[in-house]
Amino acid sequence: MNRVEGKVALVTGGAMGMGMTHSQLLAEEGAKVIVTDVNEVEGQKVADEINASGGTATFYPLDVTDESQWQAVVASVIGSEGKIDVLVNNAGLLILKPVDETTNEEWDLIFNINAKGPFLGTKAVLPAMQKAGGGSIINISSIYGLVGAPQAAAYQSTKGALRLLTKSSAVDLAQYNIRVNSVHPGVIDTAMTKDLLADEESRQAILGTTILGRPAQPKEVSYAVLFLASDESSFMTGSEMVVDGGYTAM
Repeated sequence: MNRVEGKVALVTGGAMGMGMTHSQLLAEEGAKVIVTDVNEVEGQKVADEINASGGTATFYPLDVTDESQWQAVVASVIGSEGKIDVLVNNAGLLILKPVDETTNEEWDLIFNINAKGPFLGTKAVLPAMQKAGGGSIINISSIYGLVGAPQAAAYQSTKGALRLLTKSSAVDLAQYNIRVNSVHPGVIDTAMTKDLLADEESRQAILGTTILGRPAQPKEVSYAVLFLASDESSFMTGSEMVVDGGYTAM
């Protein structure tokens, strides 16, 4: 039997990178996937490809910083599917600048997407999960929510905030049988990191202490998401799953 058979899973930032592979793997394992993104063309393409390959997916445009859009998408999903079992807060923005060069506008922008977005998403799906008797919320943080690094002050601050939003939400929502966990990827080979991995000098700099000596493929993170979405992780909440090739081991 597929590992998330019959579950309805909403993935933010599903148009590309890790969000795309999260969506694809959840669909492969039996979930009805709600792909959301601000990129409507690519997001619809992901949903179409999932359906063409035998899975079930629907695309909705969603700006995760807009509470009214969250409410509209959740209402539509409940209207069509009757429930939401899994929320994957994956949408994110990377800004690489030292703290003294980060503008107020950049700080606000990245916090709105990386931290406020998951906060709004958690609130939006809560009534549906309460009614269903439980659910799983998976927040995609980062190794940079665990350790420091140069030129990433705003990004790291958002991922650290998301780490503790996860824990506080887990405490608040346990009474409803809603589990909340975070995933902390290391360096992943996606469009977001393509330029950083392009030449050997910058590649080694960003890989840093990754003891496996390579970036991860997105699907290697998606398997952690799949585990947390499934009933296999039924006794896990408020936890951190670190998928970093050993980056934080040294």
